[in-house]
Amino acid sequence: MAEFLKTMRTDPTFLFVFLLIFGVIVIALGCLTPKNWFPTLPNDKLLHFLAFGSLALLAGRIAATAIELVAWLLGLLAAGALIEGLQILIPGRNFCWRDIAANAAGIATAATCSKVVLGI
Repeated sequence: MAEFLKTMRTDPTFLFVFLLIFGVIVIALGCLTPKNWFPTLPNDKLLHFLAFGSLALLAGRIAATAIELVAWLLGLLAAGALIEGLQILIPGRNFCWRDIAANAAGIATAATCSKVVLGI
């Protein structure tokens, strides 16, 4: 455990990868849990936008080239679509194109910010 924490402190890319994986797991668990297990959330589309935008910002920090960034962003978009598709198997959940659109908008906004701020 100490070696893991040491690596996180000395290698910033490792930290971003760890946070990205953790974020994907948290988002997947939240989206693939029966709806009645949670209180009603305020604005579902805004939450999708912020969640996938955050993941895309982390991907922007991990990617070394523009091609890698595009691959990461397309992977995030595919993961969001997969999660939406799996929701039809969960009680109280359903597939929603608007959620995928909110995911895509968050990813696109974060990609634009990554390009402007980080120069990727």
